[in-house]
Amino acid sequence: MRLWQDATIFTLVGGLIGAAHHRVLVEMYELGRADIVRALGAARGRGVDVRVITDPTVKVSRASAARLSALGVAERAYPVDDSRHQIDHVKLLIADGEAAIGGMNWGKHSDRNHDYVLETRIGSEVDRAVAIFAQDWALAGGHPSPLGTCPVCLVAQTSPGDEIRQLLDSAFTQAAHRVLAEIYTLTDPSIVAEFVMAHRRGADVRVVLDPNQAYNLHAAAMLRLGGVGVRWYPVPMGALLHAKIGLFDGLLVLGSANWTASGLGVNHELDIETEDPQVVAAYGSRFESDWARSAA
Repeated sequence: MRLWQDATIFTLVGGLIGAAHHRVLVEMYELGRADIVRALGAARGRGVDVRVITDPTVKVSRASAARLSALGVAERAYPVDDSRHQIDHVKLLIADGEAAIGGMNWGKHSDRNHDYVLETRIGSEVDRAVAIFAQDWALAGGHPSPLGTCPVCLVAQTSPGDEIRQLLDSAFTQAAHRVLAEIYTLTDPSIVAEFVMAHRRGADVRVVLDPNQAYNLHAAAMLRLGGVGVRWYPVPMGALLHAKIGLFDGLLVLGSANWTASGLGVNHELDIETEDPQVVAAYGSRFESDWARSAA
C-alpha cells in the first residue's frame, strides 16, 4: 500500500492506466483532464477493457464522457436521485490488480488541491472495489443489483447502505490516544460530537479545515467550545483543502465522503481504511506539517 498526496496523485493515475494490460475501471465525480481521457482512449486502443462511470450533474464530466464514447470507451452515467440532491461522488480507479481510492477529483485544476489517495494491491480490497464498481455499472445500465451490507469490509460505501458512517463511528469509539483529521467540509453534528467525546476521553484531537468553506464555521466553533484544537489550512488562491481523512490511533480512514449528512447518508461515496504502518506514518508526518503551518 502507498499513500499518495496532492499533484503526485496524477503520477499514480497516469502510471496505472498506462501500464494496464487487462482492465481499467473508473468511477469519477469530476472528470475534466484531457490527458486522462486520452490515456483511457489509448488503453482501449491496445485492447484493455476500459469502462468509465461519471456523474451526469457535472458539466465537464458529461463532456469527457462524450469524448470517451467517441474514442470507443464504454461509459455510463450514474443515475443520481435528483429528488434527494444526490451525487455520485466516488473517486475510484482499478487497473489490473490494483485500486486507487481517495478524495482527488480528476478536474482540470485538481492538481492544485491538497488531497490524498490510497493505492492498494491487497486482493480482498481490490475485489471489494471491483464489486462496488460492478454494482454501479449494473445500476447505470438499468439493472440495479445492490451489494449486501458489509460491516467488516475495509472498503466501505454509502448509498446503498451507511457503511462509511459505521466505519467512522467505530474508529472514533476505539480511538484512545489521537484523532487527527483534515476535512474539506465538516457539518454532521454527530461527527462533531464524536470529536469532542474523544477529546474528553483524553485523546489528542486536532482538526484542520478548509477556510473557504463557510459551512465549516459552525463546526469549528462547536469543536473549540468542546476543547478540540482547530486550525485553518493555508490554501493558495484557486486551490482547496479537499481531503476527507482521519487518523484514529493507528487506523487511517480516507475517501470521497465529506463528513456531512449528505456525504454520510445521501451521496454515493467510497472510503477505505488501513492500519498499514508506513501509510499511517506518512499521513501522521504530513498532518503535523500541515498543522504547524495552519492558522488558529
